[in-house]
Amino acid sequence: MIVGRFAPSPTGPLHTGSLVAAVGSYLMARRGGGRWLVRMEDLDSPRVVPGCGDDILWTLEALGFAWDGAVVRQSERGELYQEALDRLIALGAAYPCGCSRAEIARVATAPHDGDGEFIYPGTCRNGLPAGKSARGWRVRTTAEPIRFEDLVLGPLVFQLPSLCGDFVVKRSDGLFAYQLAVVVDDALQGVNQVVRGADLLSSTPRQIHLQQLLGYATPEYAHLPLVTGPGGAKLSKRDNVVSSASTGINIKDASRLIFGALAFLGQNPPPDLATAPPAELLGWGVDNFGVAAVRSCRPGPFPVPDNRSFDQ
Repeated sequence: MIVGRFAPSPTGPLHTGSLVAAVGSYLMARRGGGRWLVRMEDLDSPRVVPGCGDDILWTLEALGFAWDGAVVRQSERGELYQEALDRLIALGAAYPCGCSRAEIARVATAPHDGDGEFIYPGTCRNGLPAGKSARGWRVRTTAEPIRFEDLVLGPLVFQLPSLCGDFVVKRSDGLFAYQLAVVVDDALQGVNQVVRGADLLSSTPRQIHLQQLLGYATPEYAHLPLVTGPGGAKLSKRDNVVSSASTGINIKDASRLIFGALAFLGQNPPPDLATAPPAELLGWGVDNFGVAAVRSCRPGPFPVPDNRSFDQ
């Protein structure tokens, strides 16, 4: 059975880009009778907006989504991440790092990747240099290619030394890094299908590397085209906000949003469904979803106005 998930970060309200990821992951999990989980990735506590997690859940419900089981919150799972880190340390696969971001930027010889992260030059790989103390923990990477078949993008190959180098698994502020937390959560929740935006593609080989080290099964992956703004710019969390509990969302807006997400993913919903209840639209999507249609899609703007202009 497919077990998929939607894992928003409560650092801002749901926007059209994350809505597309929710719809895509929901349809791909449900089309074969699978389970669909919701996980709140609230690990980066300094960036979490109070109340935003509940706002996202409220909005998902208003848009017709129904998830299986309880919502998991990363902020409550620190002991599990520490156990995984301890295993990596015991394997010799993780080591303490004393480098600051500024120091890495000064000595890095390669340009930073799409995440704005410089490739780590390996300064602390063989032990902390004199005068340095541990700030965080990194996992060792190897030159062995990471290969996987993306359900949307096809066969892909990455080499971590040229993508990112040894990457952080526990930050200098004591918080566990996204890459480690996601891998632990997916494994423990039984997630075997990860559907998300193509902006997270560079995270996938890192997560597969951690899965291999920790002995976890690797899920199948699908990276969806991104919703972009004018000129192809990536949307920020402030752009195309879907809704919030304070402003509400009416049935007309909800239907147009789900209809627009289906259209963005190339599913061509019938025009006479444009005003159908959102749960009915999602049901149509489950019954008619085709991955081949997603493969032909390209990044672009969301095909309906944002909620601020629906009634104009």
